[in-house]
Amino acid sequence: MYGGSFGYGSSLGNNSSLFNLESAGIWVIISFIIALVGGICLYFTVFSDKNEKSYTGFMAKLYEFVKFKKMYITTILKVSYLILAIFITLSSFSLISTSFVGFLLTLLFGNLILRIAYEFSLVLLSIHENVSEINRKMKK
Repeated sequence: MYGGSFGYGSSLGNNSSLFNLESAGIWVIISFIIALVGGICLYFTVFSDKNEKSYTGFMAKLYEFVKFKKMYITTILKVSYLILAIFITLSSFSLISTSFVGFLLTLLFGNLILRIAYEFSLVLLSIHENVSEINRKMKK
């Protein structure tokens, strides 16, 4: 007899979804507070500068990871450059049948622009690494 959205079940469903949304929002707030307090406590206790030499094995690698002692972005950039260069080269061949000039422009300038962008990124990272190395040597 009751059809569509006029039934008792549909209003209960709306209240249920509203309750789920509220509980999800509360959980996000609670998890943010726990993460904030936990992150601050870990940074100033476990990962403080005074503990740098005391760790070995996994904890030493975790310490380097958390304190950004080693940069992983250069490896990620180099691999992503290779992937994108291959993609641009292969996808440029789809333009041969429609526009040979478009194919040549994409093949040459697409790869050239990609290379310049990645070299610029790597130069910035290289400057960071060199400044960090100079800073380490100055502290000794």
